[in-house]
Amino acid sequence: MKQSEKNYKRIVIKIGSSILFPAGPKCCDSGILSGIARQISGLIKEGREVVIVSSGAIALGMHILGQKNRPKELSCLQAAAALGQNALMDFYNRVFAAYKINCAQVLLTWEDFCQRSRFLNAKQTLLTLLGLGGIVPVINENDTVSTEEIKFGDNDRLSALVATLIKADLLVILSDVDGFMDKEGKVIRVIEAVTPEIKALASSTNKKTCVGGMVTKLEAVKIAADAGIPCVIANGRSKEIISALANRPDARGTLFVCGKGLSARKHWIAFGTKPKGKIIVDDGAKKALLNKKSLLSVGVAGIEGGFECADIVSIVDRQGQEFARGKAGISAIQVENIKGAHSDKEIIHCDNIVIL
Repeated sequence: MKQSEKNYKRIVIKIGSSILFPAGPKCCDSGILSGIARQISGLIKEGREVVIVSSGAIALGMHILGQKNRPKELSCLQAAAALGQNALMDFYNRVFAAYKINCAQVLLTWEDFCQRSRFLNAKQTLLTLLGLGGIVPVINENDTVSTEEIKFGDNDRLSALVATLIKADLLVILSDVDGFMDKEGKVIRVIEAVTPEIKALASSTNKKTCVGGMVTKLEAVKIAADAGIPCVIANGRSKEIISALANRPDARGTLFVCGKGLSARKHWIAFGTKPKGKIIVDDGAKKALLNKKSLLSVGVAGIEGGFECADIVSIVDRQGQEFARGKAGISAIQVENIKGAHSDKEIIHCDNIVIL
């Protein structure tokens, strides 16, 4: 079945700061937000379920504090978020109230995905909200308490994880670009896979209110696609963009076609938690891992971080390139004692390794 012929009932929409604050950290563009609310309300009346992942809290906090540049200190970012999150939800509540739709605030951190009990709780909360009808969950990172160790870093990644969490039918990432561009600056309408050539075309952002750029959007696309969820990157300021994409994701912007998808367990290993450390492997071990073999002590060249048994770790080659992730079978201290040894001591079983 073609992507355009599928029924997209459950949709996650990520709204970037560049949509809400096109001219920088000043008052939110209520006009564009009202248009988004109108389109989403139309989808809900059709029986669809919509979840919003919204940036903008820090940008609003910056405006309230009179700051022109994004703070670098974590405590200052947290303070801006604390002020801005309330103002952001006030905007959403006002524009959706016109269509008799309630907004529910949901703030998440990495720990809500890393810990199984919290993961299931977050999932049940969102599914319950959607099941009640007439409610749009508005999700953001809990910036007021997030530390460097547990921050997502950007809401593109968060939106993909949320889409995976609730098993969405479609992820829409709205930004201020018309889609993913080729070398000539033309929008590529459909991309079958995120190849090294596609990655090379991506660029980061230098906007004062934003984090990431096309690089982080590609990372989000990868997370969604590996969960079997198609993703669209499109211009959120384009007329009736949400209504158009909800019916035909290939109508505008760039549609990233999903593959078969990883199992839920392997998807969690690959994307569901921040790695606690790194295992550096030699060329022989890398070749073996790419051929679906287990990681043995003889192939370990070094380690970084203080991971424990059952922690998720990055697996990198001698050039520092991460090519896999796995669930450690032993602790970092144990690996350090036997790394490079000519033995068949298993560090990570092949069933617990995901090639990226």
